[in-house]
Amino acid sequence: MEEKKSYKPDKERLKEEKDRERYKAFKKNKDKKIKQGFTKSVNAAIDGILYTFRSERNMKLHYLACFLVLIASLFFDFSKMEFIVLLGAITLVVITEMINTAVEKTVDMVTQEYNPLAKIAKDVAAGAVLVSAIYSVGVAYILFYKKLTLLTGNLVYRIRESELHITLICIVVVLIAVVVVKAITFTGTPLKGGMPSGHAALAFAIATSITLMTERVEASSLAYLMALLVAQSRIEGKIHTFWETVAGAILGTLVAIVIFQLGLFY
Repeated sequence: MEEKKSYKPDKERLKEEKDRERYKAFKKNKDKKIKQGFTKSVNAAIDGILYTFRSERNMKLHYLACFLVLIASLFFDFSKMEFIVLLGAITLVVITEMINTAVEKTVDMVTQEYNPLAKIAKDVAAGAVLVSAIYSVGVAYILFYKKLTLLTGNLVYRIRESELHITLICIVVVLIAVVVVKAITFTGTPLKGGMPSGHAALAFAIATSITLMTERVEASSLAYLMALLVAQSRIEGKIHTFWETVAGAILGTLVAIVIFQLGLFY
């Protein structure tokens, strides 16, 4: 009887030790799976962000705009709340563009044929992106306008001489510079094609002249918007490449600034 009593506790103790070891092993495996699952989820999320950046042209533009806005914000004395609002607007645009991409891919996966409901789903998702973009532009306008007006006014005052004949000289010099560069590079004709884009150069020269003459952000913004539309039309019409248009824009802007600076000593 005594041997049985002494044997039974040993057996139970061994069983308890095995149970504890099994529990520790189970817990260790569970923690490992949780850790692996979290890491896998984060990697999948990053892959999704990278996919939208690589495959969606609009996302590249959004990221470029976000980068420029964040860099510009470093030169302005924003409060904490203003900076939070700015970050919120940027984040909202990126999120809605990613959701729009997800909706488009899901619809394409379900059906490859035209379907009115599929069109509605894509249009609604695109509308969400548009609303967020308008909101972000409004936020940027409210935050940057006053400070940008003061900064632009001080900068422009130093380099401009608002004589109309300087603008005419600027236009003539830009046209001559474009023809000369085209002759050097043996590309296009004086009025069409080649490096650089004459239309883009002239458009940006005029926009820069308006900026230097008026000292007003509104007029400058509209002028550069029209210049961008001119440049975009040259690319879309396949008359110029992207870099030919960029070269023309840079040439026109620099020539205008130089001419107006020389006007100070005229």
